[in-house]
Amino acid sequence: MMAADLVGQRVDVLFASPLPAALAAKAATTTIPIVFAVGSDPVKTGLVLSLNRPGGNLTGATFLSVELGAKRLELLRDLVPKIASIGLLVNPNNPTAAVQTKDIQTATTALGLQLHVLHAASQSDFDSAFVTLVRQRTDALVVSADPFFLSHRDQLVALATRHSMPAIYYAREFAAAGGLISYASNFADSFRQAAIYVGRILKGGKPADLPVLQPTKFELVINLKTAKTLGLEVPPTLLARADEVIE
Repeated sequence: MMAADLVGQRVDVLFASPLPAALAAKAATTTIPIVFAVGSDPVKTGLVLSLNRPGGNLTGATFLSVELGAKRLELLRDLVPKIASIGLLVNPNNPTAAVQTKDIQTATTALGLQLHVLHAASQSDFDSAFVTLVRQRTDALVVSADPFFLSHRDQLVALATRHSMPAIYYAREFAAAGGLISYASNFADSFRQAAIYVGRILKGGKPADLPVLQPTKFELVINLKTAKTLGLEVPPTLLARADEVIE
């Protein structure tokens, strides 16, 4: 609805984030330039034809949060090596929920771990999800990439601490809020790059000629204070790999 309203106002360029907004903008116009900032692969989600040659009226930046699930699981096991079962918290309303679930399922199978998938589409689902994790004797948790989870990071981090659940997150903001560990690209940098594209388009550039920008650096953040609260000893090799250690 909002995308259609903006198109009706004949704006010069649309900026869209997260993915649902970008998909809505694409559905609303094939002529007005659209710049997006999304956490998933824009080719797989149908936003552009290719990264180097987007085609059409869309381009932008991706921070690839969705594609890092397997790497996060690997890091979580490095931190908590004796885990046998993993929980995955997913928002079923997210367009990438199935992809993220499949990636983690593949990764857990390869590592010989058991996977429990928990759905949370509202704040009221969080408490029951953690109760289920504890009941199933889940050893650790992966929080999938979703803007809804990020907006309620304080509640999720508090629940993980209350239930003594080691968890890895998809954004530094979780670790800063007291979460155990996060692994992600720099979101702010991706948005900055997307804003530069908006400026170039306003000066006459065409989205089809502007390659989709991808992150070049990924940040591992460990909250040492939370690790101590959970009774975890962070391996020196993992600490050495961390880009930031919160004490």
